[in-house]
Amino acid sequence: MKSLRYINKYFIKYKWRFLLGILFTIVSNYFGVQLPAFFSSAIDQFQQQIKSNQPTDYLWLAFELGAIYMGFSLLKGFFLFLMRQTIIVMSRYIEFDLKKEIYGQYQALDQSFYKQNATGDLMNRISEDVGLVRMYTGPGIMYTINLVVSFVLIVGKMITISPSLTVFVLLPLPIMSILIYKVSSTMNKMSLEVQKEQSFLSTLAQESFAGIRIIKAYQREEQITDKVSASAERYKKQSMRLVLVNAFFSPTIIFLIGLSSMIAIYYGGLLTFEKKMTVGGIVAFIMYVTNLTWPFASLGWISSIIQRAAASQQRINEFLKRKSKIEDLSSVPCPLEMGLQFDQVSFTYPNSDTVVLQNITFDIQQGQTLAIIGATGSGKSTICSLLARHFDPTQGQVTIQNQPLPSYSLQHYRHQIAIVPQDVFLFSDTIADNLKFGVEQNDLSTEELEIACKQAHVLHNIQDFQEGFQTILGERGVNLSGGQKQRISIARALLRKPKLLILDDCLSAVDTETEEIILEELQKEAATRATIIVSHRISSIRNATKIIVLEQGQIIESGTHESLLTQKGAYFDMYQFQLEQKKTTLSRAES
Repeated sequence: MKSLRYINKYFIKYKWRFLLGILFTIVSNYFGVQLPAFFSSAIDQFQQQIKSNQPTDYLWLAFELGAIYMGFSLLKGFFLFLMRQTIIVMSRYIEFDLKKEIYGQYQALDQSFYKQNATGDLMNRISEDVGLVRMYTGPGIMYTINLVVSFVLIVGKMITISPSLTVFVLLPLPIMSILIYKVSSTMNKMSLEVQKEQSFLSTLAQESFAGIRIIKAYQREEQITDKVSASAERYKKQSMRLVLVNAFFSPTIIFLIGLSSMIAIYYGGLLTFEKKMTVGGIVAFIMYVTNLTWPFASLGWISSIIQRAAASQQRINEFLKRKSKIEDLSSVPCPLEMGLQFDQVSFTYPNSDTVVLQNITFDIQQGQTLAIIGATGSGKSTICSLLARHFDPTQGQVTIQNQPLPSYSLQHYRHQIAIVPQDVFLFSDTIADNLKFGVEQNDLSTEELEIACKQAHVLHNIQDFQEGFQTILGERGVNLSGGQKQRISIARALLRKPKLLILDDCLSAVDTETEEIILEELQKEAATRATIIVSHRISSIRNATKIIVLEQGQIIESGTHESLLTQKGAYFDMYQFQLEQKKTTLSRAES
């Protein structure tokens, strides 16, 4: 139960619903408890009338008993309805708040968290785990309160009838308590295993859906199916073990309740012969024991709910307690227009010993274009991650006006930048909504969208679609080509009108002619921003104000396109190699 203490703040938040739910539970059980007492009195009165040979209208008596029974039942049912409307509705509010809190945590955590956790597991925490916690805050709490209230009221009534019979009838209950205590710890361990396997299964399914084209292209359907089936089989076996333990509760508890009923009949009969108890009292006792059957029979189910909720909340707590390594601790506006500097920056990814960047120093001012080129794994994209402040440097500083970047408001800083990553992501929405995604004002005119798309040289492609800007894209933009997705992402970035535009190898899927058109369009407004272009193609960066060449995380050359060619170093070798490749491609095309 320790992990579930985290939920107590929500019970306090919705205390009036909770307290009303408890009140309605008490009232509902009160009317339920009055029925056996009424029947006991009616039976005793009926016996007295028979013994005294008094004339009795049996039809009217039956009608009267039936009407009173229905009246009490309706009252009990009405307050039972109110009890559910308060406690179950409260659990839905708690579910809503908890999901909001988890999603807020997802938004707040840094990039390293997502590198260490599978998407399927994260989805499972906000869906399945929260659902199990809701079962605790709703049915679990409601039936626990109902059990306590009914036990107190019913046992109180039983004691007024016969204290000695009450003791005998309740003798099986300690056995029940010990049984529940022993099995609960086992159920808790099994619940954790079930949740872990379910997260793994969710991750496998999510990856299978995301990579379906690759799976089909390499004809790996059977292997992936086997892998998912094996995980599903493990999940089924662990779940069935948990179900088996859970199923053991109800028959055992019903048996113990039945034993109590037998004791009530036998010992109550003895007391009746001794004139210490009436027949009506025995009937009331049997009804009271019967009324206790469901509350106590539900103990196993409640215990299962609590154990599974505790296991789920433990997983949620581990995640909610995690702090982001990138914190926004300042409210100082960021003067990005004054330029940005890397000062002896080195970086090593968390949980890795490999130095990705080492002593990187450069600066960029408004109106300038900085190009970064290098082989795969040289650290180009890592520089982009540091610029977006997805990570902070391990050593050195990223500064603006000689002040470290963390000393400025992170929100204000990111509001002024736009980044087009290598791995382009488009939402399953209209093209227009994907373009507006990075802009706060959602009322952009069609003309503004067209201008940005024209700059990214994708307007003619959009106009070819029957629905134009209202065309619905498939998941991750699956109904677009790689080049179209990249160009729509560039247009989305341009609509932000950023002071720092970062293009992380985002022209790799377009041909050189289209690339030239886009770069010329970008150059028209280059004076209003600082631009960083990361590429492996020299054709993308040759007009940059400054070019830096990376190799194994270090700057080995820097300068303009012309000055680097005269140095005849690594940049010159790349230029010659790409030039030869282009000539070979052209000669093949001509032949």
